Amino acid sequence: MKDLHSEKKIAVLIDAENAQYSVLSAVLSELAKHGHIIVKKAYGDWSSAHLKNWKDTLNELAINPVQQFSYTQGKNSSDAAMIIDAMDLLYSNKFDAFALVSSDSDFTKLASRLKESQIYVFGVGEYKTPLAFRNACDDFIHTEVLRAPESDEPVEMAPVKQSNSELSKKSKRELCCDTRLINILRNSVRDNADADGWAQVGGCGALIKRQYPDFDARTYGFPTFTKLYEATELFEIDKRKTPGIRALDVYVKDKRA
Repeated sequence: MKDLHSEKKIAVLIDAENAQYSVLSAVLSELAKHGHIIVKKAYGDWSSAHLKNWKDTLNELAINPVQQFSYTQGKNSSDAAMIIDAMDLLYSNKFDAFALVSSDSDFTKLASRLKESQIYVFGVGEYKTPLAFRNACDDFIHTEVLRAPESDEPVEMAPVKQSNSELSKKSKRELCCDTRLINILRNSVRDNADADGWAQVGGCGALIKRQYPDFDARTYGFPTFTKLYEATELFEIDKRKTPGIRALDVYVKDKRA
């Protein structure tokens, strides 16, 4: 895969039939943390009343709308147009990463094909997105955990709104009762630990994202992996200063070790 720490050139392709215009500002802000967004395209039948509210958002965010008429009533024909464009952009050899904004599993094969060409794939969609598509991506971002650039609040989802309990910070008890979560955290530490049992949090987080592309600490109400490890109270946290570098390296150790 491409080096994630370099400035990536990103192509953002949006399936307007299976995305929400209200989250796009937050989505682009999140993706911009990972590199330079070169292409922004949204696909849909813009003559449809279903997409009538998209115009202002597309203009404000400089997203290029791609018109694709529906040839059959009730059928979404924009998927094919988006896939064809993705392959054209892939063969241009100008991009390091693609962001597929959709909650539709129809893009699972596209995500897999892009990865086969050593292109990093971001998936962006709602919690309801099928697992197959989420796992086909290198990093799947849930729109429910994103915050608008000008706000401290999670973006509002329409027509389905996320409940406060789903976005609130989980308690120690709730976290520790989540066997899958605890196993993921403990296994990541075990697999990255040195001879003394300490593992760098950055390495643990990277391993988790490779194994579970849709894993996000924000889902549990915590902004970082470090905060999530701390909240369980099952791990020791050690912040170490690296010579010549201002930032602190954070290490974690399973208390059972």
